[in-house]
Amino acid sequence: MSQENPNVVQGTEELLLSLCNSVTRVLNVATNSQVQYSGVVQRIQKTYLKPDIGCFVLFDGGFSGLVIINLSAASAMELYRNYLLNMGLSESDLATSYTSDEVSNVMGELMNQVVGDFTGKVRRELQTHITQNQPKMLVLNKQVQLSVDANLDNPEARRVTFYTAANNIFYLELAVDRTEFITLRDFVPEAEIDADAIMAAAGAPAASPAAAGASAATAAATATTPSSTDADTEALLKSLGM
Repeated sequence: MSQENPNVVQGTEELLLSLCNSVTRVLNVATNSQVQYSGVVQRIQKTYLKPDIGCFVLFDGGFSGLVIINLSAASAMELYRNYLLNMGLSESDLATSYTSDEVSNVMGELMNQVVGDFTGKVRRELQTHITQNQPKMLVLNKQVQLSVDANLDNPEARRVTFYTAANNIFYLELAVDRTEFITLRDFVPEAEIDADAIMAAAGAPAASPAAAGASAATAAATATTPSSTDADTEALLKSLGM
């Protein structure tokens, strides 16, 4: 008698891994550099905003949670600089201090992309839906314990260390309700939509077979039939006895 395979169970660590992969994926593409995370995770009791730049975002829906990214001045400036240079800006256009509003705005935009990538994977892979609020950025000179009403009844918190290409360090903290996702039936996750590929295809549509055939016929006719200009030239040469 064969024994059925147990249902696949995903919990806090799997959510954290998916979030970490979203961080590296977004930042690697946005900054055209390599961002990596530690293979070891910390189990923590509280989430904190810490110097020099702290950023947090809440999400709610199928499950609730809080994501925090704490950046040192060096890591924030490296990511900010690489991001804008990758977009084509010059060095002279960049802010020189991590306290600049422009740096906070850029880091907030990057975090918005990270959480957006994460919520998309949750929808595709866990078949549930979560929404996020607008990321909040704070420039800090001391540690602040973050206490936010995130509707967490039985919270679990984790911290992961990240390393930039220049070995500057920043930290991601995740707090979510203790929850498990259990696969009830086999399913194929939805394919991720590549917006860039769709826009590229829309901008350069392939010629239809009919249009291609018409173009070929026109080309053939042009190659075999003398144009009116060629006929006039030939007639003129004949009148001149040439």
